Amino acid sequence: MKRPVAFRLHAAAAAMALAAGTGVVLSMPQASAATGGATGYATQNGGTTGGAGGQTVRATTGTQIHAALCGRATSSTPLIIQVEGTVNHANTAKVSGTSCNTADGVIELKQISNVTLVGVGAGAVFDQLGIHIRESSNIIIQNVTVKNVKKSGSPVSNGGDAIGMESGVRNVWVDHVTLEASGGESEGYDGLFDMKDDTKYVTLSYSILRNSGRGGLVGSSETELSNGFITYHHNLYDNIDSRAPLLRGGTAHMYNNHYRRINESGINSRAGAHAKVDNNYFEDSKDVLGTFYTTAAGYWQVSGNVFDNVTWSARTSDHNPAGPNPQSNTTVSIPYAFTLDSAGCVPDVVARTAGAAKGLLVSDGSCTPQTPSPTPTQTTPTPAPTQTTPTPGPTTPTPGPTQPGGTNLSIGAGSDGSSKADGTSYGNVRDGNLSTYWSPAGTTGSVSIKWGSATTVSSLAIREAAGATGAIGSWKVLNGDTGAVLTSGSGAGVITIPRTTLQKLTFQIVSSSGTPRVAEFETYAG
Repeated sequence: MKRPVAFRLHAAAAAMALAAGTGVVLSMPQASAATGGATGYATQNGGTTGGAGGQTVRATTGTQIHAALCGRATSSTPLIIQVEGTVNHANTAKVSGTSCNTADGVIELKQISNVTLVGVGAGAVFDQLGIHIRESSNIIIQNVTVKNVKKSGSPVSNGGDAIGMESGVRNVWVDHVTLEASGGESEGYDGLFDMKDDTKYVTLSYSILRNSGRGGLVGSSETELSNGFITYHHNLYDNIDSRAPLLRGGTAHMYNNHYRRINESGINSRAGAHAKVDNNYFEDSKDVLGTFYTTAAGYWQVSGNVFDNVTWSARTSDHNPAGPNPQSNTTVSIPYAFTLDSAGCVPDVVARTAGAAKGLLVSDGSCTPQTPSPTPTQTTPTPAPTQTTPTPGPTTPTPGPTQPGGTNLSIGAGSDGSSKADGTSYGNVRDGNLSTYWSPAGTTGSVSIKWGSATTVSSLAIREAAGATGAIGSWKVLNGDTGAVLTSGSGAGVITIPRTTLQKLTFQIVSSSGTPRVAEFETYAG
């Protein structure tokens, strides 16, 4: 019997900027995608944070996405692009600039870094138009649907892959996306999620891949073995003929995925690839693991998987299924921490969490029903085609209680900041004394509370020193670990944030009337 699943909520992007004409309007960052952070191999090699800490832009067309990339100061300036509506060939044109390299009819993330592309609310749709990542690093794609992308030579095409990576790509996290086709290669469709030519440190999580002849590959040929370190977890592969995925060399980790209606072959480990296959649920499928269509053997380590109505073909010289009783033929060491759901509850986990428009829900590994945390409020701007400046500053949150309940977690913690005025100290904001304070060297700046281990915070209180009441204007609260903005507003007082586990929380003063004096920066779990 399949058990229900516990799940929690990624903090999603909240504040918006307006699109104007074929360009975009930038605002100060209001929130970034998935403050919970990347998982799997995308956490290695320095980690994957996308555009965290950068400016935020709203885009409703492919041309506006390109314009946002080209409008950055440099090709590595952090940027969060929030996408809504449908992006297609008709509204996706090349835009030129020194910080971009774009093309008509395809979303081109080429020769860039530090970008988050996130669908707003129920997500964005890329219709018959794929996303290409080339010679780029530190990219996040989240909460989007990419559908019916045709191969080269089709009447409408951009190379065939729904999401494709190649040429020295590093650190990509693709999360809560839906990738789908309407047929196989003979109908003009290619891979849903492909990696080639030295692509490394990639995670695909909480996503749906369906109705395609080819789920995806790692490596374009038996001699193209420069790719690897890929994680696939909590994804649904549904009605896929093969390549779920195809691995040519390298290392991959598949855990807690639901494979349903794999029609010809599933995880195809070949040409020396090493696959760690943990706690997946394989259902109504054929030859879900092995080395297929080649004599160049691959390897696998299996543990905790469920094989429900899976059939296995006989072995031949170029067809080596792992079943009917799959056994490990190698060991694979995984360098990152991960928590496994029981394979028996994976169909429920994945059904509730995977794909775009699922609220960025994720599993907590317990397989027990749990109410998800509230989604941060999103405000949608009114379209203004002639708008040339950002909307007014952030709104002030609804006032909370005068004093949060529980223990002030700042007492005994550490602190730092961006600058401090003479005679003030960062430590003064956590000493419990309202007569001491921190001030920035100017009229704006930031101060942080730091802990030696992961700490859960859901509210904070900013207390101004006597004589400075009302000096603090607009502000942002940031996850100091990732740079993601948790909330924004104006004025001192009690501030509620999405319940977040972190080691550093930052209060950033964006504007003020005079020199702010922060006497206490209190933090609370409840």
